Amino acid sequence: MEITHTDSGLAAGLVRRAGRAVAWLTLVMTVLTFAVVVLRYGFNLGWIWMQESVTYLHALVFMTAAAWTFQCDDHVRVDIFYRDASERYKNSVNLIGTVLFLLPLSLFLLYIGWDYVAASWATREASREAGGLPLVWLLKTLILVLPALLLAQSWVTVRQCLVNLRSSA
Repeated sequence: MEITHTDSGLAAGLVRRAGRAVAWLTLVMTVLTFAVVVLRYGFNLGWIWMQESVTYLHALVFMTAAAWTFQCDDHVRVDIFYRDASERYKNSVNLIGTVLFLLPLSLFLLYIGWDYVAASWATREASREAGGLPLVWLLKTLILVLPALLLAQSWVTVRQCLVNLRSSA
């Protein structure tokens, strides 16, 4: 059940824009990884900040684009019983799965991550490695960005499933 681009809701638009924005970072991450490998094995050069940048980009892409992937219905799913089912069944499964699993998980991640991220912000946590990036506190912020975007997309999904179920009744 893909949320169409005509869904102009604030939550859907936020998730879509965030996902599209970071999707292009996969190209940057690939080029940077290639550069790290070439520099290290070809020229015996390496910088911790450059290697950490790949990790930061990977986290940024994964944790920011997860909700967009869900919105586009491109997430991993066991399709044995789902793929050939009716639209009503698919909407029911999506609604139940979102309410019973995704919403509680997202709220739990926000709850357990809040103090952890706040402590990192309070100290402006930096890399433990000499020459590493001083932005660990920003990296850890993604722990809250992921569930926040998933909650926004959950709202859109629940709303869309209810509309679809009502119209097919």
